[in-house]
Amino acid sequence: MFLAFLPLLGSMAAPAWSLSVSEKAALQAAMQVHIDEQTVDGVYLYLDRKDGEIRFVHPVKAHSMILTMGRYYVLCADFRDDKGKDVNIDFYMARKGRSYVIVHVAVADRAFLDGLMSAGKVRQAD
Repeated sequence: MFLAFLPLLGSMAAPAWSLSVSEKAALQAAMQVHIDEQTVDGVYLYLDRKDGEIRFVHPVKAHSMILTMGRYYVLCADFRDDKGKDVNIDFYMARKGRSYVIVHVAVADRAFLDGLMSAGKVRQAD
């Protein structure tokens, strides 16, 4: 459902701003909490949009880079499937009070993020 509203974000979103070290840490922590909460028996579950199957991947490493999308954020992490194939997951986040929440998860869909970056809607945070 979030994807349907993405074209509106460009007009609603405030300009990107610099993030303090504590804000960056809070974003990373919120992403990690989400991953931990969605992990079942050590694996992160997701619905494969191509075939409707539940898939699972193992968390490997969070990326340190944080992207801004106006007043929203994009963080990324590396996962690996049981065959050893790398799977990148992008977490779209919003501020909620003094914390952050995940509003969309894009599994193995880097083209979506690349398109937002090419359109100038997403950039690296300062």
